[in-house]
This record gives sequence, C-alpha cells and structure tokens, in this order.
Amino acid sequence: MKLTTTARTTAATAGVVALLPLLAACGGTPTDDASGAASSTVTLVTHDSFAVSDDVLAAFEKESGLTVEQVAPGDAGTLVNQLVLTKDAPLGDVVFGVDNTYASRAVDAGVLEEYQPADLAPEVAAYAPDDLAGTLTPVDVGDVCMNLDDGWFEKHGVTPPTTLEDLAKPEYADLTVVTNPATSSPGLAFLLATIGAFGADGWEAYWADLRDNGLKVAESWEDAYYVDFSGAGEGGQRPIALSYATSPAFTVSDDGKTSATSAMLDTCFRQVEYAGVLAGAENPEGAEKLVDFLTSAEFQADVPGQMYMYPADPGVELPADWQQFAPLADEPFDVAPADVAAHRDEWIEQWTATVVG
Repeated sequence: MKLTTTARTTAATAGVVALLPLLAACGGTPTDDASGAASSTVTLVTHDSFAVSDDVLAAFEKESGLTVEQVAPGDAGTLVNQLVLTKDAPLGDVVFGVDNTYASRAVDAGVLEEYQPADLAPEVAAYAPDDLAGTLTPVDVGDVCMNLDDGWFEKHGVTPPTTLEDLAKPEYADLTVVTNPATSSPGLAFLLATIGAFGADGWEAYWADLRDNGLKVAESWEDAYYVDFSGAGEGGQRPIALSYATSPAFTVSDDGKTSATSAMLDTCFRQVEYAGVLAGAENPEGAEKLVDFLTSAEFQADVPGQMYMYPADPGVELPADWQQFAPLADEPFDVAPADVAAHRDEWIEQWTATVVG
C-alpha cells in the first residue's frame, strides 16, 4: 500500500498558495447573507497532506452547518512562513499542521488567537508546551525516524544499521537519503534528533561525517521516500530513508505477517501537529467548532488510516497491525522547546553550510 503524502511533504515556494477542491461532498458556495451574518464557510489552512474520510467530514458539516474549504501552502515550514507573511490578511480561519519544530515561531509572530477546546483531555493538552499559551491544540503525534528497506540488506548480505552512528560508517556509504531541514518538517525534526543525540558541540561534526559518507539530501519527503528510497517500490536506489515510525505499517505483505521495511527506533524525534484559530479569522465561531472537531473522537479515530499518525487522544483504538509494525520509539531524542525557538534558524543555517555548502 502506498503511503499518502502526510505532513511530510513538498517544499512549496513561499509565494504559492494552492486552493484545493472543496473537501465536502455537500453544499454549494456559501456567502454572507443580507443581514451581514457570518458565512457558513470555514477555511482550514493546512499542509498539503491533510486527509479526512469523506463521511467523517460530511457528518461534521451536517451537524455544524458549516462547509469546510482547504488552503494548502506546502510543508509545515512553508505553512508557518505563509501564516507569518499573511497575518494581516489571514489565508483562512483555522490552521492545522503547525508542528512542534515551528510552533514557537507561529505563536511569537502573533498569528493565532488563544483558544483550546473546553473539554480537552489533560493527556492531550500535555503535548502542547506551556509557552504556547493555549493558542495551539494537539491533534496528532508521530516519530520521525530513519527507515530501512529490509529486503535490500538481506539481498546484499549487509547487516542493517541500528543507530545514528552507524549511518556514518563506511559499509553504509551512499545508502542514505534525508530531507532538507530548511524546506521539510521531517528534515528539521531529524536535525533536532541529531542535536539531541550529539549536543550543540557535536552535531555539526556528525553531519559532516554523513556528508562525507555519501549522504543524499532531498527537498521533500515525497522525493526522499518515493524517488530515492528502494523500499517504496518505485525504483529508488537508497535503502535508508528518512520517514516515520508508522511507515512500515503501510509496506505490510498481503497476508499481514511481514513488512518490507522497518524503522530505526533509536534515531527518532517525536513530532506533534497542532491546530489553532487564526487571528483575524472571518469566521471565528466556525473556527472554534472546527478545532473542536479535530479533537473529537470521530476525527481522532480517523487519523491513523488517513494521515498515518498517532491520534493525540491515547484512548483511540489503533489499527491492529500498528503494535507490531508501527510502534512509537521508547526514548526519542528531545530538544527543549525554548532551545528550538532560540536556535532553529541558526541551526538550519549551520546545517546548510555544513551539508549543502
């Protein structure tokens, strides 16, 4: 089964905003009525890969009386850039897909209103750092990790790598592809994993070793996984690629007993994706209802099959094969949110100078 492009996606140019087709199966083009009442349309600004089942969305629209439209500027990094650039004339009412690598920038730029659902479970709210000041609501969680084409290693008689350090060893030369942290949210998440692993004084040397070991850098998750990764079944030549811990659940054999790929769970960084009400939203009441919907039991149960992430609500039942093929890492690498906020741009510049030149 082919993975969908999910938050782990293209690097759109900063000025491009694509208005995608209406997600709903019902409803025409709504307009304000003569009394000046708020429009029944609520616009969701998100990454390219937001996905929800038609029936789940249709049920929300029917119950709420709203029609949901989607605007998708690109990956999480591009998304936040667009929110900041357009904060005086926001692209919509709600944002989904700002993740914990970029959240502080969005909050500090003042593009969000303070809002969280009143009945948000404490274990869900805990995914949002205190300094987000109630402006962002956790929706889903996933581990960004290196993935392996297990068949390639078996065929070539090479022992698969298990650690970050292994990737820089000569036996894995020219085998690895990652994504650019300047244009890809998974790329930035993996950069943070290496900073968490090697510290402020050691991560640049590690990346220099990867560079010298034949590392390839792709601009988007799509390119890394579908163009370069041999495990995607698309003709790629590199058996080690940056993706998600859940990715192996979607390369499972027809009988459900094995997967063609596996995740290196000792290389992970935990990514959290948030939703929030945009400052200056034309339909703030509809925006709050949409954020509530994204944390509802119905939407949360839809997350694994549609966006291949873990729902933020830990009580949601997961697909049967996830425990075997898509477990989260026991000890993902971590970088304090305050450090990410203070050094993110600096780290990306240093990474670019070291790896790309």
